[in-house]
Amino acid sequence: MAYPVIERIELPILQELVATGGEEDVRFLYDRLVAYFPQMTETDVHALRNGHRGGWRRIVQRAGRALDDQRLIERHRGLWVITNAGRKRAADEATQFSLAQTAESAAGDLATFTHVEAQQMLLDVGRVLGYYAQMEFEYYDVVWREGEASPRLSHVFEVQRKGSIDSALAKLKHAYDAQRSKPYLIVASEHDTGRAQKHLSEARAGAFHEIGRVTTIFSFAELRRLHRALTSVEDILAGIFE
Repeated sequence: MAYPVIERIELPILQELVATGGEEDVRFLYDRLVAYFPQMTETDVHALRNGHRGGWRRIVQRAGRALDDQRLIERHRGLWVITNAGRKRAADEATQFSLAQTAESAAGDLATFTHVEAQQMLLDVGRVLGYYAQMEFEYYDVVWREGEASPRLSHVFEVQRKGSIDSALAKLKHAYDAQRSKPYLIVASEHDTGRAQKHLSEARAGAFHEIGRVTTIFSFAELRRLHRALTSVEDILAGIFE
């Protein structure tokens, strides 16, 4: 497993501390920091959550020690507190870091995402949010229900990696007409998102006009960010809602 270098972890630590009001227990930082590194594969992320956490924790601890040495944070046992100097560095570098990570993530999504990977992420997101999720149900790519015994499909997803979206929209329209299911279209890129939105806008006067105003469109990059954000706190959410 290829971990990011220590220097690349420093800024995400500062950003997380800023986001949590200035301090955080390091135990909660380990999982959240993973989402900052889209070059880590899903296999890597799965391994981190299933017994291979020691190496990642050591890397994060070394980054924390480096920040402490620079007086950007203070460490009090397991509690990490950002200093004024740390806040300044986070503010100075946040925009540049965000743009770089967004570009890297989008490029990786376009190059590596498959139809099945997108479906699996939708299953994971549904599970974290408390839905009963299924792949390839009838002729839909992914569906969510309120519970396993629920007859209604509350959310229906179609993944469109390439080609015409008319077939996907036809399936979403059928689900909406049948049960007023919430329709979601997942497309490969931000560019495809714009094209799909334009298509739906034009469709409001045609065959798909009924779902034009209710269909939500996500790109693969947006789905990946959502997936990583939610799965990184899955254990915490389970404890809250159990």
